[in-house]
Amino acid sequence: MDKKDTKFWSNISNTILEEVQEVVKPIVGTEEGGEIIKMGADGTPTKYIDQVAEDKVIEILQQTERTVTLISEEIGELKIGNGTSEAVFVVDPLDGTRNALKNIPAYGISVAVADPTGLSNNLEDLHELTIGDIEIGFVKNFATNDIYQAQKGKGSKLNGQTIKPSSRKDVLGSSIGAYIYRADMSKVNRLCQTVSSMRILGSVAIELCYVADGTYDAFLDVRGNLRIVDISAAKLIIEESVGIVTDEKCNPLKSGLNVIDRTSIVASCNKYFHKGIIEILGGI
Repeated sequence: MDKKDTKFWSNISNTILEEVQEVVKPIVGTEEGGEIIKMGADGTPTKYIDQVAEDKVIEILQQTERTVTLISEEIGELKIGNGTSEAVFVVDPLDGTRNALKNIPAYGISVAVADPTGLSNNLEDLHELTIGDIEIGFVKNFATNDIYQAQKGKGSKLNGQTIKPSSRKDVLGSSIGAYIYRADMSKVNRLCQTVSSMRILGSVAIELCYVADGTYDAFLDVRGNLRIVDISAAKLIIEESVGIVTDEKCNPLKSGLNVIDRTSIVASCNKYFHKGIIEILGGI
C-alpha cells in the first residue's frame, strides 16, 4: 500500500470511527439497542445496535466510490463497488456490545485495513490474506474517546502520542486482562495464583490495546474461539508498539481474514514475560 493510499484509507477509517460513534450514541444503554433482529454471519445474534453500527460502516465505504471488500461479523463478506478491490476492511463495528447496552464504559470499534494488491477480485483469492497482512489498524473506545492506531512499520499511537508496552519481565505480581468465560479453568487458576490482578472488561479490542500502552502487562483468551474481526487491528497496534502476540502454544497467528476462523490469543509486553505466561499456560 503506497503512501497516498495509506493516507486515504486512514482518513476513511477515522471517518468510520467518528460517524459510527455518533449513530450508536443515542442507542447506548437502551432496551431498543438490545433487540435481536437476526443471526449474524459469525453465528451469533445481531442486536439492533450492532446493525446500526455496521450499516454506517457500509454507507461510508460506499461513499468513497472506490471498490473495497468489507469483512464484518454481522454481514460476513461484502464487496462494495465494481472492479478489483483496492482495500480489505476488517471491522468489528461495535466491540463490547453488552457493555454498550448497560452503559459500561468499555465499548467501541475496531477497524483494520489490508492491502489486496496482487490478488484477483475473486473472494476465494482474497481468502489468501491473513491477519499478518493488515497494514493499518484503529481501535476507539467510544466511552472515553481514546483512539489507538498503528501503521505497519510506523509504530503505534494513543491519541497521537507514541506508546510502548510495560517493561515487566516477571509474571509474578503482574496485572493482566483475560476473557475466561467457558475457558479451561485449570489454566486460569494457575495464572490467578501468580499474577497480582486480573481484569475482565468485556471488550477484547480495547483490552488488547491496553497491552500496547502498558496499562496491562498481558491479555489472553485461551478458549480457542476468538474471532479475527475482534483482534485484527489490535494485533497490529500491539506489535507496532513492540509487544508480542501469539496463540496459547506460542505460535504466530495466521488466521485468514474472515468471520469463520477462530483462535486463542496471548498478547504481552516482551519476550521474557511472554515466555513466562506461556509456560504457566502449559504451552511450552
